[in-house]
Amino acid sequence: MLLKTLIKPKKKLTTVKEDCTLEEALHILEDSGYRCVPILDESGKIFRGNIYKMHIYRHKSRGGDMNLPVTYLLKNATKFVSINSAFFNVFFSIKDLPYITVLDENNYFYGILTHTSLLDMLSQSWNVNVGSYVLTVVSAGDRGDLVEMSKIITKYTSIASCITLDVQQGEFVRRTMFTLPADVSREKLETIVKALEKKNFKVPEIEDLQI
Repeated sequence: MLLKTLIKPKKKLTTVKEDCTLEEALHILEDSGYRCVPILDESGKIFRGNIYKMHIYRHKSRGGDMNLPVTYLLKNATKFVSINSAFFNVFFSIKDLPYITVLDENNYFYGILTHTSLLDMLSQSWNVNVGSYVLTVVSAGDRGDLVEMSKIITKYTSIASCITLDVQQGEFVRRTMFTLPADVSREKLETIVKALEKKNFKVPEIEDLQI
């Protein structure tokens, strides 16, 4: 489920109604500074799609009728997620969009989740602001590898966060990134790396977050 704190709610957004003309929508977009805003129905509850400033500019430059309703250039009508959607599904939905629309339990427009909010959340989960080092540890991806690596590291310190990459089917190498707490010294780091490599876990990259 999406965290509501990550979502920008409707009351804080600039939106346009579906009966708004392209000319009116362009003024709203120019005044707001946004390149794209949601289109809602007359009740302000139903999401119709998005309107992009660039599409209106293109239409206008080609001599198009600016009195047409904004829905004439409507885009992304099916690009939305539910507030109850599994969090990882959002990554696939938001991929090529400036934001993804979020609907509530009644399928009414609730707000949007932006790329910026998503990246901020990932940054926080990675603990880059309170960590010392990030270790990239390479393993064969065998069963029990993550447990074994974690045991080695936690023998010397706690783990601030852990992210596993290369999880696609057919991958023979797995990269796991461990963020270590801020109190880990360089000496302790070297001890951890030696212990990992002794168990045949390679550490090809170490990022110092304190630089």
